Amino acid sequence: MSTTTDSAAHTELMAETSDLRVRALDPLPAPGELRTELPLGTSRSDLVTTSRREVRDVLRGEDDRLVVIVGPCSVHDPAAALDYASRLAPLARELADDLVVVMRVYFEKPRTTVGWKGLINDPHLDGSHDVHHGLRLAREVLLGVLDAGVPAACEFLEPTSPQYIADAVSWGAIGARNAESQVHRQLASGLSMPVGFKNATDGDVQIAVDGCITAASEHTFFGADALGRAAAVETLGNPDCHVILRGGRGGPNYGASDVAAALDVARTSGLGGAVEQGVVVDASHGNSGKDHVRQAEVVREIAARLADGEQGITGLMLESFLEAGAQKPGPLDTLTYGQSVTDKCMDWGTTAELLGTLAAAVRERRAG
Repeated sequence: MSTTTDSAAHTELMAETSDLRVRALDPLPAPGELRTELPLGTSRSDLVTTSRREVRDVLRGEDDRLVVIVGPCSVHDPAAALDYASRLAPLARELADDLVVVMRVYFEKPRTTVGWKGLINDPHLDGSHDVHHGLRLAREVLLGVLDAGVPAACEFLEPTSPQYIADAVSWGAIGARNAESQVHRQLASGLSMPVGFKNATDGDVQIAVDGCITAASEHTFFGADALGRAAAVETLGNPDCHVILRGGRGGPNYGASDVAAALDVARTSGLGGAVEQGVVVDASHGNSGKDHVRQAEVVREIAARLADGEQGITGLMLESFLEAGAQKPGPLDTLTYGQSVTDKCMDWGTTAELLGTLAAAVRERRAG
């Protein structure tokens, strides 16, 4: 009798050492289930394939256009995001001889401390964290953007979320807070699109270059398969990673000397290709102090340099939405339609003007 009692006590003691700070484990649908429910389809797949190739060719210097990643800091309102895509699509077609336009469709937001983590994590913006709905909503938005005729860009934060959405994405980013993360470098090594690594928050470019080197290599790491099962993921390496200059605590780094210095670091990698050909400049964040008015000035400065023949900048990132500025997150019916709930964004009118300015700069550089 005492043996049975001792065994039960031992089992109870063992159980108390696990998941002590976990409130709940809520199983998610398998990635394959969601992709079957909301399939990419032939026409969208063709757009993703074509746009990935175009982005890659520009980043490698095999196409003299400029990649422009433009759109909201983060998607919080699917209707407003699709409204934006419907405005961007005809302009992107009009400027396609000079620009490869890809829309920012960001669903995951890294936070310095705490805050709203994005549409996937908290789609109702109320702290309910309905991730099931968020994943489905994110995929629906991506398919809608592709239906408008615009390729999509995402920042990847959670290591398993790409299984649900990455087939619909043409360009990916690893943020400044994660560029040094082994998990994210391994993730990038298996992604099917070009991926940019941002310089660290302190401005260190070497971290981004190291990320590109790591992601170009083969890796085996823990992940999940299309059925949602834990799996050892074996990757081939991603040859199309590149550096994003986003400024840092020490100030901006989009100047001509900054670009040249970053390329000097990148060219020690021995990778060739996109990482040594040029950099993508993020006109927001540390390069404009997250000031949307200053961001427009940064874009104009870069356009003038491109028109003068400067090489080494293969792409630009712009934070833009329908309305200028930003507001605090909250229920949709209390928010200003088309205004960011994270970083301040330029409005649509300013964005359209700047895209035209960049296209003209590319034409002038080409003529020169």
